[in-house]
Amino acid sequence: MKNRAKRGLLGLGCGLAVLAGGAARAADEPPARFDTVVIDAGHGGDDQGARGPRGLLEKDLVLDVGRRLAAKLRDAGLRAVLTRDADRFVGLEERTSIANDARADLFVSIHANASEARAARGIETFFVSLEASDDAARSLAAAENQAFATAGAAAPQVGDPLFAILGDMIATEHLAESQEFARLALGELLSEGGAVSRGVKQAPFVVLMGVQMPAALVEIGFITNAREEQALAAPAERERIADGIARAIREFARRFDARRGASASRGALTGGR
Repeated sequence: MKNRAKRGLLGLGCGLAVLAGGAARAADEPPARFDTVVIDAGHGGDDQGARGPRGLLEKDLVLDVGRRLAAKLRDAGLRAVLTRDADRFVGLEERTSIANDARADLFVSIHANASEARAARGIETFFVSLEASDDAARSLAAAENQAFATAGAAAPQVGDPLFAILGDMIATEHLAESQEFARLALGELLSEGGAVSRGVKQAPFVVLMGVQMPAALVEIGFITNAREEQALAAPAERERIADGIARAIREFARRFDARRGASASRGALTGGR
């Protein structure tokens, strides 16, 4: 393994001791309420992501949706942290560090899908697993992971031992809540009708591996589908998507607080359908 790949793995694995210490401290502290979300707009800078037939770029689309989502969460009384708020590339370790340094309660990575099959369309959400749901999920994760390596960042390989250890840790610590949010997000994005569901899936996305919190990746549509690209280019559709994800986050926050006995102390969340 190259030295930079080793550094990438060590950077992703550095949360092991932190999580163990946090678990020990939790017993002595009152339950903390849900208050911070990290919004991760995929790609950026020289990494354009996918491109639509009319020229819409994934990096621009997801940044706009991420900004809209952040504004909605702040209006609801939550702290929203963006891994990028400009057209620049942010490496894997920096995205991970931003999320962990923020001590976030949820990490949401926003992407737009692509396929050589121009008729492919719909919305799908993912939570992390070393085993992909199917070949399509495996290929999508591999393509997203490669974007970090192409830009000069080390993307860990599924066969690396530390990658497997980290995946086991995440599965134990956050798997159920990550899957829960992925389901909530898909449900809200489909709630107003019109969108096609591609389901909740799992795959080894490295951007979800190093964060010390529940995490999900949302593919908001196929930018390579001419009709979906046209819809995604419209501000109204971007608002609808941001609204749907925001509703899912508010519901996840309500459940998060209830599980931890923090509901009584919560008064900040506002908004609804």
